Amino acid sequence: MSNTESKEEDSAEQAEAEIEEAPETAAESGTEEVTPAETQETEETEEAEEAEPTTAAAETEEAPGEEEIEVVEEKVYTIPLRHVWVVTPRGRRAPRAVRDVRDYVARHMKADEVAVSNEVNSALWARSINKPPRRITVRAVKDKEGKVIIYPAKGA
Repeated sequence: MSNTESKEEDSAEQAEAEIEEAPETAAESGTEEVTPAETQETEETEEAEEAEPTTAAAETEEAPGEEEIEVVEEKVYTIPLRHVWVVTPRGRRAPRAVRDVRDYVARHMKADEVAVSNEVNSALWARSINKPPRRITVRAVKDKEGKVIIYPAKGA
């Protein structure tokens, strides 16, 4: 016998030994084999359990993107931005409009912390930095901590 033949025989014997040991260890450990049908059933039940809470959240009729906020006060404002057009240079109008919206809502809602939502920000920047809208209608929501978040008004 050559060395290559003896190596092949040794590797074949080791493979057979591993195959014989594998079923014994599985039986000893008490694990059961899971069939694909069983995994599909468990995934379906998990999906059904996850679907129940989302239906309850959909019933609250919140706008998409809003988190759960304990609303203390909610008001709708139409904010005039013509001042931005008159006073501010053309290349700085949209940032000035964002600041003016934030200041207007802070002044009227008596709040120190005001956040502008992405929807309102994109509406102010929709026509680039040079031409923000002349006015914008927003919905300001104040939570119990005194923080105000500005959302676009519904229907506008």
